[in-house]
Amino acid sequence: MSHEIVLFHSVLGLRPAVTRWAELLRAAGHTVHTPDLYDGQVFDGYPAGLAFLDSIGGIETLMARTRAAVIDLPKDVVYAGFSNGGGSAQYLALTRPGARGIILYHAALPLEAFGTACWPTELPVQIHYAEEDPFRDPANEEALLNAARQADSRGELWIYSGDGHLFSDPQLPDWDAAADALMKERTLAFLDAL
Repeated sequence: MSHEIVLFHSVLGLRPAVTRWAELLRAAGHTVHTPDLYDGQVFDGYPAGLAFLDSIGGIETLMARTRAAVIDLPKDVVYAGFSNGGGSAQYLALTRPGARGIILYHAALPLEAFGTACWPTELPVQIHYAEEDPFRDPANEEALLNAARQADSRGELWIYSGDGHLFSDPQLPDWDAAADALMKERTLAFLDAL
């Protein structure tokens, strides 16, 4: 079954790695939207990306842009995001009823960050992280998966060996071709099961 997917970029902007992932998903028959929340700005390092995010108004502005990016899209979509783009995906899945599923690449934030303690009923979630990712907090993953289970939602957590954060970006030192390929395979299986 094909799905409509909204795929959000990381703090580094809409880099070629994000559009490459969108093309992989399109090749599998899905419709994919890749909103550019940074208006064309891209970065090669986290400090520059975080500085830009701060310069545009931080998370509040980012979430306003996130909401605006989907205003004309149907509600029964799959949200996905890389790193802080996972925050955009989580935000919409938790505040815009109707999502079919959510995929978090290198991301998992506590529900409290979105002003809730409950996961939506029957909203499957898939989380991907490198084992030693410096931004990873296993407590967030476990809390999110527990909340999903309590809401009768399927939850999957996939951990990959390594210490890279955005290991799905071939242009970054974190790149891990084997983990990236396995993440794609697991993503497609998750989408097929929705």
